[in-house]
Amino acid sequence: MPQLAEKTIIQTQKLSQVIQIHDQRLHVLKSIDLKIVEKEQVAITGRSGSGKSTLLGLLAALDQPFDGEVHLCGHAIHSMTEEQRAKVRLENIGFVFQSFQLLPHLSALDNVLLPMRLQSAYRYTEAKEKAQNMLERVGLVRQMSQTPKVLSGGEQQRVAIARALVTEPKVVFADEPTGNLDQDTAKEIEQLLFQMNHELGTTLVLVTHDQKLAAQCQRQLQLEDGNLLESTHRNAVSDLKMDV
Repeated sequence: MPQLAEKTIIQTQKLSQVIQIHDQRLHVLKSIDLKIVEKEQVAITGRSGSGKSTLLGLLAALDQPFDGEVHLCGHAIHSMTEEQRAKVRLENIGFVFQSFQLLPHLSALDNVLLPMRLQSAYRYTEAKEKAQNMLERVGLVRQMSQTPKVLSGGEQQRVAIARALVTEPKVVFADEPTGNLDQDTAKEIEQLLFQMNHELGTTLVLVTHDQKLAAQCQRQLQLEDGNLLESTHRNAVSDLKMDV
């Protein structure tokens, strides 16, 4: 029986980004061609300042490129307005940040509820149940009513992962998701991130300095002098079962 063709979920063509510094132009990204398929796990690595977060922002419809095209979940986001891109993000994307980006005055539960509150079909009772279930899945049953200031770094990142996944996004973007965590906590968060990605069947695109974290992804891409280089190494981490 023939296999179904893999569906492309992110694609760039001759993608470039330029930053103006005084009277000089800095070419951060140079004519990048990239294709990512559904359910794939992709790590973007490179030295500090190489443009990793810049590329992630373009792929995630947060920024506009200087030149080239970005297609995300079937949308030509390079030609969209900010309002149109915001709608694409809301309907298709989850984010996990290094600094967690939780609202300090809200409980863990209310932080996870936030992306659902923005949806047109929002219903509090259904959304609350969904948020509670997601927090339970990431191991935070007892912390639901607590605010970020009383949560550990690992617990805050678990809340951030729950918030990113609660809307069942097609793509999760993670920018240095373990960068602010100690080694043991980072390992727990890595396992959780890959386990949840595997269970929900999302596409995962992450930026990291951590080569061990990158090696767990199916593909590793490296930014160097504005060019994107692909490693020949691939693994089948999505087929592994991880215990948290």
